[in-house]
Amino acid sequence: MKTPRKLSAKDYRKDAVTLAQYLTGKILCRKTGKKTLKLRITETEAYFGEDDTACHAHKGKTERTAVMYEDGGHTYIYLCYGVHWLLNVVSGKKDFPEAVLIRGVEGFNGPGKLTRELHIDKSLNKENLVESERLWIEDDGKRPSFTAARRIGIDYASEKDKNRLWRFIVS
Repeated sequence: MKTPRKLSAKDYRKDAVTLAQYLTGKILCRKTGKKTLKLRITETEAYFGEDDTACHAHKGKTERTAVMYEDGGHTYIYLCYGVHWLLNVVSGKKDFPEAVLIRGVEGFNGPGKLTRELHIDKSLNKENLVESERLWIEDDGKRPSFTAARRIGIDYASEKDKNRLWRFIVS
């Protein structure tokens, strides 16, 4: 394996479905104090634009979803069920809302478990992953195989969007 490199702005300009696949096997890095945790991403899920009824931006731009309309490479972090902070990576180009939910990392399956373990909360919302020294993603060249599956936890979405195979799980 090669020396890990921090992902660049160009890496995040991919559409959400492509980025979700690309991020499988990458390393999510979180620095708190003098400690840096580095855990391999094992599961992702794509959300793609206002036409995707599972996407938070489906009903348009709001104060909460405004970051999804920024250039790829920022974080979109929101509170789910009033309990769990969830980490999303904004993807693509400015003015088209799309993002990738990080659903799992090595040792922590579930988006709420990983944010709790990595101390990720609203204070990291809108963080620039390219420039940040608190949260970033690295590539060490590992390319694991993965399977595609239906997204989960989106009962409110249309049948078409519920059935999209936009969840990617390292196999």
